[in-house]
Amino acid sequence: MNLSPIAVLILLVCAAGSFALGRYFSRGWRARRREKEQAARRASETRQQRRARERREKR
Repeated sequence: MNLSPIAVLILLVCAAGSFALGRYFSRGWRARRREKEQAARRASETRQQRRARERREKR
């Protein structure tokens, strides 16, 4: 397979653009997943753990 330099350049630009778009659009997905995990963790903590966390967050 013999690719011309222009074809290689176009391929690299498309790969970089695809990577950048993927990172940009996955931010919201990762944030939602992180919030869901934190909510699950908070739902399973004891009253004592919840109060200690609330004290830490208050500062």
